[in-house]
Amino acid sequence: MTQLGAETRPDERKLGMDLQLEVADHDGASVLVVHGQIDVHTAPRLRERLVEMVSQGARRIVVDLNDVDFLDSTGLGVLVGMLKRVRSHEGELTLVCGRPRILKVFEITGLTKVFSIHPTTDAATA
Repeated sequence: MTQLGAETRPDERKLGMDLQLEVADHDGASVLVVHGQIDVHTAPRLRERLVEMVSQGARRIVVDLNDVDFLDSTGLGVLVGMLKRVRSHEGELTLVCGRPRILKVFEITGLTKVFSIHPTTDAATA
């Protein structure tokens, strides 16, 4: 995987808004690796980065949630909204999630029927 860019804001750790985003290319897909928590405070940054990726022409996007510690309804809303946006540009958005606790959120909400979810980036880009 080739790293294209990373975004970290050290002041956010103090505020409890721990979120790091890294964009990489993997087998022709743009992979957004997410580290930390996706909540009401950090979800807007996730949305901004994904919108930026689509605006720059990414049509095959993989969001890697394997390093996400917490995901709330705001984060789910961002992912659903981005799925719709990517599809409207005739693209695909796939998730990577191997953490049982985070995967359970998708199962409980029925979003496992909406998203293509894989345990690894390799599986998501195959």
